[in-house]
Amino acid sequence: MSTKVSDYVLQRLREWGVERVFAYPGDGINGLLAAWGRAENDPRFIQSRHEEMSAFEAVGYAKFSGRVGVCAATSGPGAIHLLNGLYDAKLDHVPVVAIVGQTNRSAMGGSYQQEVDLVSLYKDVASDFCEMVTVPEQLPNVLDRALRTAMARRSVTAVIIPADVQELDYSPPEHAFKMVPSSLGMPHYAPVPDDEDLTRAAEVLNAGDKVALLIGQGARQARTEVMETADRLGAGVAKALLGKDAFDDDLPYVTGAIGLLGTRPSYEMMRDCDTLLVVGSSFPYTQFLPEFGKARAVQIDIDPHMVGLRYPFEVNLVGDATRTLRRLLPLLEPTTDRSWRETIEDNVARWWEVMQRRATVEADPINPEYVTHALNDLLPENVILSSDSGSAANWYARHLKLRGAMRGSLSGTLATMGPGVPYAIGAKFAHGDRPAIALVGDGAMQMNGMAELITVAKYWQDWEDPRLVVAVFNNQDLNQVTWEMRAMEGAPQFLPSQSIPDVAYADFARSLGLHGMRIEKPGEVEGAWKAALSADRPCVLDFLTDPAVPPIPPHATLDQIEAAAASVLKGDSDRVAMVRQGFKAKVQEFLPGHRHHTERQ
Repeated sequence: MSTKVSDYVLQRLREWGVERVFAYPGDGINGLLAAWGRAENDPRFIQSRHEEMSAFEAVGYAKFSGRVGVCAATSGPGAIHLLNGLYDAKLDHVPVVAIVGQTNRSAMGGSYQQEVDLVSLYKDVASDFCEMVTVPEQLPNVLDRALRTAMARRSVTAVIIPADVQELDYSPPEHAFKMVPSSLGMPHYAPVPDDEDLTRAAEVLNAGDKVALLIGQGARQARTEVMETADRLGAGVAKALLGKDAFDDDLPYVTGAIGLLGTRPSYEMMRDCDTLLVVGSSFPYTQFLPEFGKARAVQIDIDPHMVGLRYPFEVNLVGDATRTLRRLLPLLEPTTDRSWRETIEDNVARWWEVMQRRATVEADPINPEYVTHALNDLLPENVILSSDSGSAANWYARHLKLRGAMRGSLSGTLATMGPGVPYAIGAKFAHGDRPAIALVGDGAMQMNGMAELITVAKYWQDWEDPRLVVAVFNNQDLNQVTWEMRAMEGAPQFLPSQSIPDVAYADFARSLGLHGMRIEKPGEVEGAWKAALSADRPCVLDFLTDPAVPPIPPHATLDQIEAAAASVLKGDSDRVAMVRQGFKAKVQEFLPGHRHHTERQ
């Protein structure tokens, strides 16, 4: 039997070590589906409920495995559906390859059914490499470049294969004019900066009295080096959300997340520092960095395309975080004045006291901060966490202390709704022996999380550790947007857009053969977490939470509080509870603690 193009595509994926393809079928990839049958499902076809979920699952797999994620879809609508998940990968610098079908070559340009100009459609999301295969001899080069480019540039690439090309007999490129042979493999490389640049960076850092570190996902493999650098400089360490699992939250000088979803200690450290070192992060919100001109700054990033962004850095070092810090450390002078570090540690200790108290504020019926805070001490040491966008991301960012081998992620730059559950599914296919937890708002759960529970039900018995816990913050409100309207627009809650139905999420999970619990009282929260984390199968926890608990930002101003109050006067349906919870939560920052804390206005 001859080898068809579709057979060769799967063969080449196997040769690259691709074990899973997250996909949804359609007639635009019928040739590939037939090849999967001939290949006895190797690499394994992982079927989602929707192509967007296939892309999200590939992103989650790539984020938590460190390997390239591969997704596939049919022509036209299938390829279009992939786009949101692919943009999530592109913006978070995650290697994902999309393999999509196309109508037959003979129909192109004829306004044929499901004909979409996919090269034009994908030229932005897959700007690093997007190619359509029109003859067999283009393979293996096109596939090799797609995989290699995705890994090298930590981005999205796309291979478009018309349906009739999939059915052609495969013939390799020849040793001839205008033929392009190819080879397998992605060599490991770790660039380091020039010695002169390292010396300049050390001079800037050594001159500082109040040094702050900001790390992102690019520092994940440099834990030891970040710790040694922070200790030598007497610095505190803040983290971009994509780098939440890059450094231990239980270290006393780690200020936690930075930005709108960040912590007060991170905000204060950036406000008061005189020197900034950014490692492996392209954190975009400059208003949460030191005022321009107030701090001298050094950046380390492996991608020369990403250095010099966001802040007027004095020295930009292009290099691998681990090896660059190893070469930089001998040039750094140990600080003898520990007052700056002690101030940071006092602020961090005070913050965790505030978080503890905010979590115990009474709410109707359950405080969402308590739901997350109660989980913190119960986290398995090898857990993988995903958070959806929305108010759930606030609680993930502020209440969970990730440490050791724990991993966590969310949609960082695109901040799209919907990846919480599919990220966790991707994580389970990357690490079937580890438990996973998804923190999801009820809006995202209704958008697509419920359907992906069907995917969980389809595959969970294949996982060595069957635990996948989906925690739904059920407040019948699209809560993050509601609060943004109140705080930024001074507008009341607009019920036609913000109110969503109460759904029996736990009942639906049980109908699929999964576990499910509805939690309506604070006293039931801890027991529910323990039951879910000891279950013999995936579990959905439906927490009835109070929408009036505000995600007050770390830099909350009187103007913003006033704007929220103004929405009440304009007739907010939740006005009484909103004011009560808003001021009860804010006042926690001013209660006396065990440590001295100065609040600068």
